[in-house]
Amino acid sequence: MLGKKLTEARWTHVALPSCDLDKAIEFYTTMTPLVVVSTHEDKDGRNAWLSNDKQVDTPFVLVLVEFAKDRGTPQPQLSPFAHLGMEVPNREDVDEIARRARELGCLHWEPMELPPPVGYICALKDPDGNVVEISHNQKVFEEVRTLWGE
Repeated sequence: MLGKKLTEARWTHVALPSCDLDKAIEFYTTMTPLVVVSTHEDKDGRNAWLSNDKQVDTPFVLVLVEFAKDRGTPQPQLSPFAHLGMEVPNREDVDEIARRARELGCLHWEPMELPPPVGYICALKDPDGNVVEISHNQKVFEEVRTLWGE
């Protein structure tokens, strides 16, 4: 069993404001591999923590925060190029996600092949206007594992 306590400094999350937390949760759990880890609420608003399902070895969380005073007012932080990046294992995954995003009206970049190290990508816009890149063969995961793996 892995220890539960943090033993070294580590990269743990990115936090973004959301004007409608329910719509944001629906977007991220439908269009990406993220699932809701937990939710929290107080008098100032509420938030949701999302991550890859059961990512216990290297937890990394997207924190979506809906401040009560800002509800209904989009505040995109990641646009027009700044983005969250997610890598998928198959080229067809990019095409399928782009197809669904096109149907929902949230496709930001059509699928395209770019020179290494970028690979095959498309991008979506979440309900707040933040850009989410979906890539295949970008090899971020693979390169880090190759450089630092055993």
